[in-house]
Amino acid sequence: MTDQKPVFVGFSAEMWNETTRLPSSFFTELLPLVDDLAELKVLLFCFWALPQKSGEFPYLLRNDFLTHSPLMDGLINTQSAPETLLDAALNRAVMHGILLCAEIADEKLYFVNTPRGKLAVEQIKAGEFRTGAGDAPIEILPERPTIYKLYESNIGLLTPMIADELKDIVKDFPREWIEDALREAVRANARKIKYIRAVLDRWKAEGKVRVTVQDQSEENGKSYISGEYADFIEHG
Repeated sequence: MTDQKPVFVGFSAEMWNETTRLPSSFFTELLPLVDDLAELKVLLFCFWALPQKSGEFPYLLRNDFLTHSPLMDGLINTQSAPETLLDAALNRAVMHGILLCAEIADEKLYFVNTPRGKLAVEQIKAGEFRTGAGDAPIEILPERPTIYKLYESNIGLLTPMIADELKDIVKDFPREWIEDALREAVRANARKIKYIRAVLDRWKAEGKVRVTVQDQSEENGKSYISGEYADFIEHG
């Protein structure tokens, strides 16, 4: 006599109102791809579990799957261990392009293949993450604005000529230096690309020193610094 699984008794009114969203493409595009029951169960778990995660880039760890008893009970069969079926299902979902996987040390992070998930994987590859806490032991940092966006938002209109100059600057100097030079240009009210380049060239020649408007003597009525930068400064 074979063991029979219990029969589902039905949804209560409260249970029926607790819905989990699935995109329409799940039924029109994903289902034809998924031909493995374990993979389907794992994917359904992902769409239920990920919205419950906090942070700008929610992800699931292997342990999130392993510690969810209903999922692991659903992966029990007579041929393979549930852990083996789980790993195979995750690999198939990644192979099908439904899930994205990024690895940090020995930990694998799983994302749904969305623009946000792709950005998260790119940020991890770029090293833009740090140790987190709680249910997100790895915190993925948000995308940093490009130097071009920083210029437009802080300095002025990005013309094709200025874009070319910035392109050369990005090649010649570290991002942190450029960001600091932009800040100094704003502090000095010297919003010109030539001023930014002059600051960077000076740092490269003499060593990077953070000099701000407040550091200057107020007796001479000059902002930021004198000498070769004077032509780029609008004095009050």
